[in-house]
Amino acid sequence: MQTGMISTPHAVSSSAFSVESRNGRPDFELASALQKVSPQQQAKAQKIATDFEAMFLNSMFAQMTSGLKGEGPFGDTPGTGVWRSMLTEQYSKNFAKAGGVGIATDVYRTLIMQQAKTIRTA
Repeated sequence: MQTGMISTPHAVSSSAFSVESRNGRPDFELASALQKVSPQQQAKAQKIATDFEAMFLNSMFAQMTSGLKGEGPFGDTPGTGVWRSMLTEQYSKNFAKAGGVGIATDVYRTLIMQQAKTIRTA
């Protein structure tokens, strides 16, 4: 089920609407916030959340591969440092677009909740 550009395997369906779940329970708070936030803002929040997760993953992948020595693409030759950084950047972007590790979901939820609160108080 897809609500607000983030899909989860768990959603509660009703005859009128469907609601994302959070920790195995329906997230009615997010569903309410999504009704207040425009689709353009939801798409922007989704992109920001995915980019944030990609940045985090890039940092993690860079740390994972920084100590590798030897032959091949992750070896310790003069040109592999630059090549490795570009490779880990692409890995992180693709990993985040494919669903990542769940950071984008929480960042997206937080951004939507903050935007809904500003709309209500404005």
